[in-house]
Order: sequence, then C-alpha cells, then structure tokens
Amino acid sequence: MEIIPAIDIIGGQVVRLRQGDYRQKTVYASSPAAVARRFEQLGFRRLHVVDLDGAKSKHVVNIEALRGITSATRLTVDFGGGIKTDDDIEQAFAAGAHMVTVGSVAVSHPELMQRWVRRYGADRLILGADVRHGHISVNGWQEDSAQELAPFLRRYVDMGISQVLCTDISRDGMMQGPAVELYEEILQAFPGLQLIASGGVATRDDLLRLEAAGLPAVVTGKAMYEGTLGFIIDPDSACDKGATESKKLV
Repeated sequence: MEIIPAIDIIGGQVVRLRQGDYRQKTVYASSPAAVARRFEQLGFRRLHVVDLDGAKSKHVVNIEALRGITSATRLTVDFGGGIKTDDDIEQAFAAGAHMVTVGSVAVSHPELMQRWVRRYGADRLILGADVRHGHISVNGWQEDSAQELAPFLRRYVDMGISQVLCTDISRDGMMQGPAVELYEEILQAFPGLQLIASGGVATRDDLLRLEAAGLPAVVTGKAMYEGTLGFIIDPDSACDKGATESKKLV
C-alpha cells in the first residue's frame, strides 16, 4: 500500500481542517515547498496537494504554491481544489501537476468531466468522492449534493476512470480511524478500482487495517504533522525525528 502525504493550502500556508470546517484551521508551516522537500527527503514519492482557497472560491487560487512544490521536488503531484473550468485544469498541468483530482465538476457537469477524460486521458484524472451521510459533498465540502456514492462511482468507472480518492468527511482531521468498512464495500462493488483512502488515519495500526482491507493507497495529512505515525515533519529541521524509520512506510 502506498502512503501519500497531503499538503492542504490556505493563503499560501500548510494547514489542516477538522471535518472540512474552515473555521477549525490549524497552520503547520508557512512554506508548502519546504514541507514537500521534507516529504521527498523522507522517501515519499507522491504528494496530494489541495487548494482549499480554490475549493471554497470555485476556481484555482494557490497556483504559485503548486508551482513552487513541483519546481522544488521530483514528487509525483496530484492537485485538487477549485478545478471547475478548462482554464483551471490547464493551469494545474502547466504548473507541474501530474494528475488532478476532480470532484465538484464530476457532480455538476459530467459532460465536462467526460471531455477532460477524452482530452487528457483517464490516467491523469482522479475522481474525488467526498462522502457525508452517503452523499457526495462539493465545493470544499460546503455543500452536500443529492448524488449518492454508488451510482456516482458507477458512472465514472464506466467512463474509464480507475483512480478514486474517497474521503469520509466525518473522519477527516479527527484522527479517530479511517472508514475501513466503507472502503471494503466500495472495493467489493468495484473490484480492481484504484481506491485511495483519506480521512481519519492516526496510527500505524490504521495503515495496517487499510492494507489488510486491500487498499492500494492512502492519503494522510494531520497524522504526519502531529507525529502520531512515529515521525514529525519539520521543514526547518536538517534531520527529522524518525526519518530513517519512516521510509519503511512507503
């Protein structure tokens, strides 16, 4: 199972929210690029970057932060948040994103998502399935749609999408364990899906549970910054605590 660290950005800073609530924000670092370099030095190969300002504003905002990350590292970066138009997605790819995560557009404008699949290829698009009470949430988790999870996934799997980032919003930033049962149900319904878990990871036991459930990848953010996985990300430190040990997780 691949472990993918997350960098969420508001106002150019690295932050984490609780359950997607912008009023419950913790700032962890002032330089996303510096944090990305530390992840690379720790042995990680991939990075999940979310423009929270963009998600809320409904257009890409922190494009310079993305460009700083891709210029400073060789990490494979997937970028999401505020990708609503052709211009948004072009900006993301031009700034060095290898893949983009699209959620809200997939709910509100499936024909645009289909056009992007044809234009860029399904391997460069990750379907964002942010779930709250069984329905897909959109626009930075500020709104719940009427779209239920299973038919939403079916539409895009049939379209050729194979990578899905699924977040149980109730668990995000809470560090109370991931939604293992939800992911097991998804994998049972969609065998072979490249399902990426997100939300709730706090300990190595959580990672082992996800791996045992057959998850090919997991995104984790707060646990990285709080040090509950056995190491602490400090972009200003020459040598992070537990750096050698942490490479075993990748």
